[in-house]
Amino acid sequence: MKFSFTEDQRLLAETVREVLDKACPPETVRAAGESERPGPAWRALADVGLLGAHIPEEHGGLGLTALDTVLAYEETGWYAVPGPVVETAVAAPLLVPPERLAGIATGDLTVSVRPACTPYLPDADIADLLVAGSAVAPSAGMTLTPHTCVDATRKLFTADLDAGSGGDVAFDHAALATAAQLIGLGRRLREEAVGYAGQRRQFGKVIGSFQALKHQLADVAIALEFAAPLVHRAAYALAHGTPTATRDVSAARTAASRAAHRAARTALQVHGAIGYTDELDLQLWLNRVWALRSAWGDPGLHRARLRAALLDGTQEPRTVRLP
Repeated sequence: MKFSFTEDQRLLAETVREVLDKACPPETVRAAGESERPGPAWRALADVGLLGAHIPEEHGGLGLTALDTVLAYEETGWYAVPGPVVETAVAAPLLVPPERLAGIATGDLTVSVRPACTPYLPDADIADLLVAGSAVAPSAGMTLTPHTCVDATRKLFTADLDAGSGGDVAFDHAALATAAQLIGLGRRLREEAVGYAGQRRQFGKVIGSFQALKHQLADVAIALEFAAPLVHRAAYALAHGTPTATRDVSAARTAASRAAHRAARTALQVHGAIGYTDELDLQLWLNRVWALRSAWGDPGLHRARLRAALLDGTQEPRTVRLP
């Protein structure tokens, strides 16, 4: 199979990177933990069309596929964009009636979605709509119970919202977008680790010259380069409705999670004790990796789905649902 991204697909990703480079510096991400509304990065993503990319054209969106936006979501991971981006831009268009989508494309509507496999609504405090399966409710007047999350910029809440049926297709699309974000996060952590390794000195030498450290950083690079094509293949499968789409999504999600975790662990080891301090921007990407590893299905869930597809020949979407 010969595959390459189109010029338009690459251009969208490049445009997202350009706007986020200005609108989403580390200090903006850090401030998101105290904000009651999405920050400037949210408006920037709306302006370039990413928030409305998956809304049908007849409802004011661009009508793009997962393949069209997967590279752009890698960029949102690189910058650790705060807010329910995947929930609003990817899951909501597949779960919320079209007449209630007005405002997403312009950045005026935010949506928090609770996957079937978790009780939590991410970023529900800044969302206008709360969604669980086919159940959609305005956040106004809803009692939200906060829960601890390793990432202070991605808050978790529970609410008295009965989940409706459905949501498997949205689950796969959101899991794929999250896998793309994990690839971007892993690449950012790799770059931070390489940069620091070229500056920090021990025993009169930069630590980047030590063979053991070179091997660790090389392992990170290999893991990311092997995981990224799986993410791209899953995006292709979703865009073209192939019968292996669910299997491909879980394979991509598993590989991306493992690669990003390796990047996070290695970056922390390279930075040493300073890597544990909240003041260092490295924490923003570390915490986001650890938070997203369990978002839209943890590694155990996706390994189970992958095992079922490979051993049982099951291709239809399968998710673990809360009682």
